[in-house]
Amino acid sequence: MINLKIKPAIAITVFLALASCRAPMATVIKDEVKETLPPKFAEENTTEINSGTTPWRQFFTDADLINLIEIALKNNQELLITLQNIEIAKSNVLFQNGKLNPTFIAAASVGVEKVGRYTSTGAGDASTEITEGKEVPDNLGNLDVGVSANWEVDIWHKLRTEKQAAVAKYLSTVEGKNFLLSNLIQEIATDYYELLTLDNQLDVIQQYTVLQTKALAVAKIQKQAAATTELAVKKFEAELAKSKAGEFTYKQNIVEKENAINVLLGRYPQAIVRHKENFMTSIPQLVYTGIPSELLSNRPDIKQAELELQAAKLDVQAARKEFYPSLEISTALGLNAFKPGYLLKLPESVAYSLAGDLAGPLINKSAIKANFASADAMQIQALYEYDKTILNSYIEISNLMSKVKNIEQYYQLKSQETEALNQSINIADISFKNSRADYLEVLMTQRDALDSKMELIEAKKQQLTTVVDVYKGLGGGWK
Repeated sequence: MINLKIKPAIAITVFLALASCRAPMATVIKDEVKETLPPKFAEENTTEINSGTTPWRQFFTDADLINLIEIALKNNQELLITLQNIEIAKSNVLFQNGKLNPTFIAAASVGVEKVGRYTSTGAGDASTEITEGKEVPDNLGNLDVGVSANWEVDIWHKLRTEKQAAVAKYLSTVEGKNFLLSNLIQEIATDYYELLTLDNQLDVIQQYTVLQTKALAVAKIQKQAAATTELAVKKFEAELAKSKAGEFTYKQNIVEKENAINVLLGRYPQAIVRHKENFMTSIPQLVYTGIPSELLSNRPDIKQAELELQAAKLDVQAARKEFYPSLEISTALGLNAFKPGYLLKLPESVAYSLAGDLAGPLINKSAIKANFASADAMQIQALYEYDKTILNSYIEISNLMSKVKNIEQYYQLKSQETEALNQSINIADISFKNSRADYLEVLMTQRDALDSKMELIEAKKQQLTTVVDVYKGLGGGWK
């Protein structure tokens, strides 16, 4: 360390020498994925309306679902943890900002010292008088009261760069919170629709059980009339037992799904309020994608990745400036005496100092070089993460919009299939009662109808959850 007060010429010489040292250059990165983002998701999609900008309370119309989301926004543990991460990042910004300002310290100290007589200090004290006729005592006290200040002058804007990086990291945690909100709302809505799906599928199983009970009764009557065999009766009994067993599977799945929602809501198990009778008549919301470039401003995960990339670039700049010398100024002002009686004797007891230290790396820079190389690699990694997020987002929306169209066609055809099989059940029952069809035809028709109803309910769930996925994919849910 070089003291500017004592050796200013040497300090200036070293300063210029160190400042002229060549620091390594950071890798120049180029964001090609962002620059080549397609102007549209599909050729036929020309609307500029973006459903992702719709507030979630307006997008969802089910009052029960809205209530669940509101509870989750207050109690979800992951969200509460993320909010604390934001506070941590905010504190880091304040810490970096504080490094730009001088540090002031007020201090008071009391001590006593005795030096050997046969030392330069001891010999000097022995020949010195504190006051006329009074020598310096052997046990020399020391009273010190004052303030001191220390300030690193940000001559290369290294500290400002570190503060800017901290701000970018703080903002990225805010976007991370927004992305968590979007995911949370999507997960609650998806689980809610899956719960309604299980409710309706349980109803179908119970209806099928009633149907099998009636078919078994008919088979027993026909056996008594010698119109069928014991095999038909046993087949219907087995089918009835199978459907009853299926009820318990669905009941267990319902309990688990309710508890999964309760976990998201941050509460212990309790019944989830819903109205299953409206599920099959629910009409999915119309969704509009807008233009792909809006993803850059709407999706929190893309904005978070962008801010993390910005912070990584600033970290590289700060790491590069570690190769430059740093200037630190320190000063102190106070009262100093060997006993209290002299402490207030002014100006003799006044003590002060002012010094400037200029320091910089000369040799053995391996640690600084390693830190710079690490920061440079991390900025490249952040770019890849940013590009990956943009690419995945675009492909996700493209896939989902295709799924919206195809699932609509699938649902319509499944509705026709279910209607036809429902009619086939009535025809098969009448034919069986009149001995014009055997039990296998009745069983196969009933099973096909059951499968078709289950698939139709599943298709309705796919309709509703796909729209939710599109909404979240467009950046919706956090506003």
